[in-house]
Amino acid sequence: MTSFVHITYPAEHAGVARFEAGFAAIRQAFSGTKGITAMVLAAVVSALLVLADQMIDTWADGHLLAAWVTLWVVAFASLALLAPMIRQLTLGAVGALDAWARRVAQSRADERMWALAQQDPRVLADLQIAIMRSEAQETGTRTYHAWYV
Repeated sequence: MTSFVHITYPAEHAGVARFEAGFAAIRQAFSGTKGITAMVLAAVVSALLVLADQMIDTWADGHLLAAWVTLWVVAFASLALLAPMIRQLTLGAVGALDAWARRVAQSRADERMWALAQQDPRVLADLQIAIMRSEAQETGTRTYHAWYV
């Protein structure tokens, strides 16, 4: 007598799935302004800690507990005092970079459209009509165009 065994194997390794999920979570956590703010804040706090460590090293002379407490006070105070300022700084920088990228993209699109208009008279005519309409809207006058031409 013959019996068939149908075993379903997973198509994806469980460890790979966990790694991809963890990597996606890390990437999502450090995307946008929150991630940039966290990275800049960490850089500033670490720089302050290095500076404080250098200063404490000169006068600690074996008082390791006092040096350790002072270092942690510097760390927590810098986190508490600098976080709002760095958030505003990074929000402004990201906003400025977004505006710059939009301006650059718009200018490239305009250059491509102008190059196309110089090669195709229909596109040039459409651009001229659009320019005339926008000028008419700015002045508040109505313009009539002969559409049968």
